[in-house]
Amino acid sequence: MMEDTSIIELYFARNEDAIVETAKKYGGYCHQISMNILANPQDAEECVNDTWLKTWHSIPPQRPGVLRLFLATITRNLSVNRYKAQRAQRRNRELELSLEELAECIPMQEENADELPAMLNGFLRSLPHEERSIFVLRYWHSYSVKHLAKVFGLSEGAMSNRLWRTREKLRTYLSERGYNV
Repeated sequence: MMEDTSIIELYFARNEDAIVETAKKYGGYCHQISMNILANPQDAEECVNDTWLKTWHSIPPQRPGVLRLFLATITRNLSVNRYKAQRAQRRNRELELSLEELAECIPMQEENADELPAMLNGFLRSLPHEERSIFVLRYWHSYSVKHLAKVFGLSEGAMSNRLWRTREKLRTYLSERGYNV
């Protein structure tokens, strides 16, 4: 597989092989992100193709520090936008549930909204590796509680409890820094 820095240089050279190499290396990863949100293979495939186009138009001028995360963000945003557009027709209960869960502990205030991403990153860095992984898989990748329980060898109830405790930690973390839900 080609190194990320080489792939990024292909984008800067406006070489279409950049898309081929990106798809080879990250196609499955981006497809899984989109599938977790959309739960439809055709829609997920369209979002992944849109990811390649958006990446082509974004690099340059942007130079991603971590290509995998750059692509994940684009894929997730495109998938969430498609999900919202299709919400009346198709529902992905896991995305809705995870967003509802987060709404309980993420502040819905306008002031200091620019600081929230840095605060969330600080919170995630403060968590032990496994707890951070579970949080990200649930609230970024929209994995179901049932799936997470199976992967981490817990009952669904234990996984739900663990997620609740992490959300409570997040609420406390943000509250201590002046954010109120």
